[in-house]
Amino acid sequence: MSDWHHIYRTLERTLAGIERSAEFTTTLSGALEAIVQGAGPLLGITGGRLYRHDARRRAYVLEAAVGESGPAHPGFAIPEDYPPIRRLVEEGFLLMEEGDPDFDPRIEQKVGVRRFAAITCGDNASHLIAFTLEPGIDPQKAVYLLVTLRHLINLRLLQGPVFRDIAEAREIQLSLLPKRPPEYLDFDIAARSVPAEQVGGDLYDFLLLGDRNLGLAVMDSCGHGLPAALLARDAITGLRVVLDIQIRMSHAIERVNRVISRSALSSRFISLFYAEFEPSGNLVYCNAGHPPALLWRAGRITRLRRGGMVLGPDPDATFDRGFETFPRGAVLLVYTDGITEALSPKTRRPFGAGRVERVLRECHHLPAAAIVDRLFADLEEFSPGPRTDDQTIVVVRRP
Repeated sequence: MSDWHHIYRTLERTLAGIERSAEFTTTLSGALEAIVQGAGPLLGITGGRLYRHDARRRAYVLEAAVGESGPAHPGFAIPEDYPPIRRLVEEGFLLMEEGDPDFDPRIEQKVGVRRFAAITCGDNASHLIAFTLEPGIDPQKAVYLLVTLRHLINLRLLQGPVFRDIAEAREIQLSLLPKRPPEYLDFDIAARSVPAEQVGGDLYDFLLLGDRNLGLAVMDSCGHGLPAALLARDAITGLRVVLDIQIRMSHAIERVNRVISRSALSSRFISLFYAEFEPSGNLVYCNAGHPPALLWRAGRITRLRRGGMVLGPDPDATFDRGFETFPRGAVLLVYTDGITEALSPKTRRPFGAGRVERVLRECHHLPAAAIVDRLFADLEEFSPGPRTDDQTIVVVRRP
């Protein structure tokens, strides 16, 4: 699993027990405490503060503090026209440290910080959450952390009214899944996607590019349920559009990334594995933060990792292409992390990538559908009961 998914899953588990309260501030205080005391050491967070906008005072007023929070007490106010506050309200998240032109030591000393990250929450940025960061934190990791936190907290606050449209969203999602694998040369193709809820964040698609090449996309939107399904829908639709106009693979993915990153909800992100098969036996691919696809060839498994980070956090991210051969006897197996992260109820250990690779070694000679069936059967035996994450497998064989 990629580092980005590990960060996301850690935060998702940390916030899993935070439910929407009748008192908005109480919910956010619980989320702040859970993050700082639960996931803080792993994420480089040493303290946090919750602020509420006070229109009368034209300021954001400190409501609660956890961990290293400096000498300021509840009631301490930061003017709403403080430049970092203006930037935060406009962009939804902010990363700043001492030395930035807008950093005012007189204000920041009162909360005891030299570097901090902050997000907005609620309608019209009614609340702010600020985190004190350890020295030397990776800026890319910090930005991902911010958009992830904002995404998860806002989903927990809004999930009630959103899920009234669940049936319609499921219909949308199912309409995007291919009715059957395409016919391409003599390739043998099979796929299955099982959502954890009525709708999920996993999607796969096949694209016939001109009259020669076949494209395969597998996407995993962080989280599951309706918001994840709608994000996956947007991403896969965008990918279809840009590839239809014959943009080079890496540029097409960069364009989709910019659309996701700059959308109205700046907390969106998704992993993607995209590959194109050519009649010559060439395989070109790009892995954007997705679990490595497995390529069986000549008795060995190659993990396809080349590409870049997940789509969404950084609008300026660039992506590389990987090149492999796909000769007779080769098998490509693509999966989402709902497969490898499924837990055994007895041991609480995950299914793991090793078991996926073992199935591929033992079954590479079988039809694609049989490989999919075997993997899901092993998964059900290992982790019976309700699913906690969406699970998708796509297999492409060249007999």
